[in-house]
Amino acid sequence: MQSVRGRLERAGMRLPSPPSAVGVYVPVAVAGGAAYVSGQIPVDGSGAVLYSGAVSDANAGEARKAARLCALNVLAQLEKEIGSLDAVTRVVRIGGFVNSAPGFSGHPRVVNAASDVMLEAFGDRGRHARAAVGACGLPLNAMVEVEALVEFDRGAAAPGGRDPARLSPGSG
Repeated sequence: MQSVRGRLERAGMRLPSPPSAVGVYVPVAVAGGAAYVSGQIPVDGSGAVLYSGAVSDANAGEARKAARLCALNVLAQLEKEIGSLDAVTRVVRIGGFVNSAPGFSGHPRVVNAASDVMLEAFGDRGRHARAAVGACGLPLNAMVEVEALVEFDRGAAAPGGRDPARLSPGSG
């Protein structure tokens, strides 16, 4: 079986450096064999928001790019916390929030881009439940924010990340 990183590279995707938190929270909280990834916005390694403003039909394609970057940031945070994306046994759920202009109802089309990243990365393990929600604003005026809940094998999670014995509820 090909590694998750290999699958992403084959699809022309590369994990960015995990962004720093911009508030009082942890990027990933682990409870048992579940990892809750806090909402990620479309920022680059320096923390600059690459896609901002309200989403409408006119710029929905740009918003899909933002959702894809958000999903890659989710994976980068997850890898930093658990050590290897190959330890993920299932993507349980993602939540996608779209900074919507009045009247915009294409949230599912935008958030599909994040779902596509999970499917590309994990294959069938990436099939998930999902919410796609419109919002009147998001942190730093980002176009999109994506959060995730994943299951992982704690025994396979150590290389490069935290010691599995030290992964505990609320670790981050």
